[in-house]
Amino acid sequence: MNETILIIEDNRSLRELLEAHLLAQAQDRPAFSVKAAGTVAEARRILRDIHPALILCDMRLPDGNGIDLLPELKRLSGQAPVVIMTAHSDMESTIRAMKNGAFDYLPKPFSPKEIEVVLHRALDLRRQTRRAAVLAVDTAAPDLSSEIVAESPQMKAIIKQVGKIAASRATVLIQGESGTGKELIARVIHDYSSDEPKPFIGINCSAIVDTLLESELFGHEKGAFTGANQTKYGRFELAEDGTIFLDEIGEMSLPLQAKLLRVLQEREFERVGGVQKLPLRARIVAATNRDLEQEVREKRFRADLYQRLKVVTIELPPLRERPSDIPKLVQRLLARIAARVDKRITHVSEELIQVLQSMPWPGNVRELENALIRAVVLAPGETLLREHFPFQPPPPPPPMVREPSRPLLSLAEAEKAAVLQALEASRWHKGRACQILGISRPTLERKIQKFDLRDPREPSNGARSDFSYDPIRRLGS
Repeated sequence: MNETILIIEDNRSLRELLEAHLLAQAQDRPAFSVKAAGTVAEARRILRDIHPALILCDMRLPDGNGIDLLPELKRLSGQAPVVIMTAHSDMESTIRAMKNGAFDYLPKPFSPKEIEVVLHRALDLRRQTRRAAVLAVDTAAPDLSSEIVAESPQMKAIIKQVGKIAASRATVLIQGESGTGKELIARVIHDYSSDEPKPFIGINCSAIVDTLLESELFGHEKGAFTGANQTKYGRFELAEDGTIFLDEIGEMSLPLQAKLLRVLQEREFERVGGVQKLPLRARIVAATNRDLEQEVREKRFRADLYQRLKVVTIELPPLRERPSDIPKLVQRLLARIAARVDKRITHVSEELIQVLQSMPWPGNVRELENALIRAVVLAPGETLLREHFPFQPPPPPPPMVREPSRPLLSLAEAEKAAVLQALEASRWHKGRACQILGISRPTLERKIQKFDLRDPREPSNGARSDFSYDPIRRLGS
């Protein structure tokens, strides 16, 4: 395809020299033509008839400033990359040029090699952008970033469960890795629990020191302790008949766990330093990224409180287990990011989507959003490409060591050995064992039962654990 490069330069000698040099370069590339203009007015006339693949524009022109004209040139050219050339290079103009959307900034005098490098990069970007536009993720849809993305079978199952939960007032425990959207699920449960607006009161149990958390939850009376100059309403009281969201419940201290248990049992509480019984009318939704079963076994979380909280349990899968959600997630996140950083992205290449789907994302949706923000800020145009993401190369494989021959195992024996090895490596922390094996929690429980595996730290009298497999937690497995 014949592409055009537009040169906007008022110095006739430099304009003709550039034109001759670029035409000479065309012998080594697919054919392209060169158009030249000495003023902005002349460039506007040319842009009425063509959409160039690249614009080389001088910063100081007789009838305008190249940096100030950048938005107009990009609009008239169909978002062609624009390279600003100037003999008056300084930090301010460089920053202004890149802020206004310049693809690059070339201080004069520049060498033929510098022009060639910029030419190759800009034309390659243009071609990738055109290919990406055909395979794009449409980000021009209305901003639905507050809704849950549920394209994967796992998330569709969770949405169905949320619908059932919203029809009741049962206590809910949401478990999942950091960044999987536990608070978003809690808010959706709250929003669909009532047709009338009611308070949603959240508190991060790990963000407040234990001595203050009790006062935050239950409030305090005036004079209850030093500094308590007036009565304070706690979160349980402010929530009225809405929802209390206890985030990172696994971080709560054992003494405060005991007080919370009493509140859940009796459905009433007292302010710190008070004697009046106040009713608990709010629904409790708790969330944690810890394996509470393991925390109970290790005596860091009360078993009775755990039983009270897990009336209904939602297990949120990590992002790496639901790659089919990533295209829609990218669309929603880009809509949110566009408003935040005031920069619009209209297309994402299919190659990039495939790379994003193959990434492990240990920080889940939160990590994906941060990566997209960086890419949006650094991308020179309105299309995100793979090159805009600073992906870390995978670590090199360890050197091969020849081991002595071993007897071959059957498939069942090999599977049992792998499960046992993962459990021992994680000290029987089932959540971490699932991550090592790349399987879900219910699948791990079935394999433990299938192979009759036992935690050596548990009593050997054959008694079963209080935390046997709970079928309500099979979500989408």
